[in-house]
Amino acid sequence: MASMDTADSGGGKKGPGVKKAKKLSTRVDMTPMVDLGFLLITFFIFSTTMSQPTAMQLIMPKDTEKVEEQTKIKASGALIILLGKDNGVYYYEGDDPTQLQTSTYKKIREVIINKKKSTKPEDFVVVIKPNSEANYQNVVALLDEMAINEVKKYALVSISPVENEILTTTEKANGIE
Repeated sequence: MASMDTADSGGGKKGPGVKKAKKLSTRVDMTPMVDLGFLLITFFIFSTTMSQPTAMQLIMPKDTEKVEEQTKIKASGALIILLGKDNGVYYYEGDDPTQLQTSTYKKIREVIINKKKSTKPEDFVVVIKPNSEANYQNVVALLDEMAINEVKKYALVSISPVENEILTTTEKANGIE
């Protein structure tokens, strides 16, 4: 704590033969303040929760080999997005992959919004099909687009050999080797 040195003045007598008392300064002991500071730091460290990493909630259907148990979608409400190499984005509507159209990650949002507006909400579904040359970052970017555009039903499926052949042919025609 604080301590103060005081000297006895000898009765308070003032005069020519009396020496003045030397004034001493106060000395403050900072040890308790340091202890309190460390106690507060320790308290806040132990009582604070660290930020939890956020992750997208993804509900996956069960894998099944039986055709009657697989999820059915209407071709008129389906938007199929194919991901290729060199950040290539391609899409077609319905069930005809020969109608493949080229897009970019900036323009695919407009395609999703337009398809969502022109389709009944219960029929609208987006199917994402990356090929073996698509990178993980592009798949995550497209999943983010699903969250941004509030697409309720979407699926991440493997690409069929026919679609992959059409995709590689389109990439070669566009000069992507």
